[in-house]
Amino acid sequence: MDAFTIATLMVVVLLLLIFLRMPIALGMGVIGAVGYILLSSTQGLLAYLNGAWVDKFMSYEFAIVPLFILMGHIATRSGISASLFSASNAWIGHLRGGLAMASVAGCAMFGAISGSSLATASTMARVALPEMRKAGYSGALSAGSLAAGGTLGILIPPSIVLIIYALLTEQNIVKLFLAATIPGLLAVAGFFIAIAIYVRVFPNEAPRQAKAPLSVRLKSLGQIWHIVLIFVVVLGGIYGGFFTPAEGASVGVVMTLLVGFGTRKLGLRGLVDCLIDTAASSAMIFAIVFGADIFNVALALSRMPIEVADFFSSVDIAPMWIMLAMVAFYLVMGCVMDSLSMILLTVPVFFPTIMALDFGLMPEQQAMWFGIITLVVVEMGLITPPVGMNLFVISSMAKDIPTSQIFRGATPFIIAEFCRIALLVSFPVLSFWLVDLVAN
Repeated sequence: MDAFTIATLMVVVLLLLIFLRMPIALGMGVIGAVGYILLSSTQGLLAYLNGAWVDKFMSYEFAIVPLFILMGHIATRSGISASLFSASNAWIGHLRGGLAMASVAGCAMFGAISGSSLATASTMARVALPEMRKAGYSGALSAGSLAAGGTLGILIPPSIVLIIYALLTEQNIVKLFLAATIPGLLAVAGFFIAIAIYVRVFPNEAPRQAKAPLSVRLKSLGQIWHIVLIFVVVLGGIYGGFFTPAEGASVGVVMTLLVGFGTRKLGLRGLVDCLIDTAASSAMIFAIVFGADIFNVALALSRMPIEVADFFSSVDIAPMWIMLAMVAFYLVMGCVMDSLSMILLTVPVFFPTIMALDFGLMPEQQAMWFGIITLVVVEMGLITPPVGMNLFVISSMAKDIPTSQIFRGATPFIIAEFCRIALLVSFPVLSFWLVDLVAN
């Protein structure tokens, strides 16, 4: 067999194993190792593995991942989510659908500390779901808004998935964080609009709440000042060039730790649990990354990514149609795969193809644009049935809400996501305008 055929079979077999629910790290590692041997030799594979662990995981950039994960776990244990929801509820809870909007706002702010979608969804659900149900909100709207709000965890910087994309494509992490800001704000606005329309169509599913007095609203701000400070110091310091992303993550961990101890919501036992959870999450991510690395190196040996890029750059097809085809592929795969696995599996093949096409953009702008679109589409997969991870996170916490209602509640937010994807594809400048503005 020629190299391209071997690479194609690798991809097909891997997708089959994924559909059969084999762990993605194991599947990519095994298929990648077999492909490497067929394309090179067993000795070549062993020689690569001899140094790959050190080269991959001892890099300075990879230190960012466990640090931001630890920051998110400490924030979860410190009760920050309750303060964020209370503050959001105090200011917008009186609006029609206000509690659902407060949940989305709380998710956005918590996501700015956590960087994880599943952590954001599960943490905010513990606080917001009982309040919405107590206020008479329907199960569909309650679950749907929390599942959708949770997706902001991987879009609002810092984002673990965006960090992995930056490392895979050798892009500037700081610029990608900045590029995700406007799409993140568009997501919040889109979810707010979706809720507003939903409650107009189904007014009985979201009873109005009394407006909180001004004194209560001002007091709620006093409960989150330290959270705002963490966000400003960490991301402001990174954007301002005062410290690197890894240093910013370290500062964020220390500040979040001080908040937890200062509010007495985090004890020594809780800190130990955070460290254990961080180790487990980091080990899972690193295992997937390492399996993907073996798989992608084997693909590189086959020259498949380069040949695919050369093919699409030579055919008479408008570049935008190729981009739309990739978006459609992500939407389909998002129904059955998790976000990190999709990024690691597809970016090494899709990225060279996109960079070989002429969209009338500078290379760095094109890389940021594709990264943001990929992140948004992958994020959408978290609330897309039948295997939207956030939907099942909420379902596991809301035993009284049927799965069918949760799927129905996610529908308005899926529509909002389609609108946002259309905007980002049609207007690439939304993905890098802020970066250019800061650079100038």
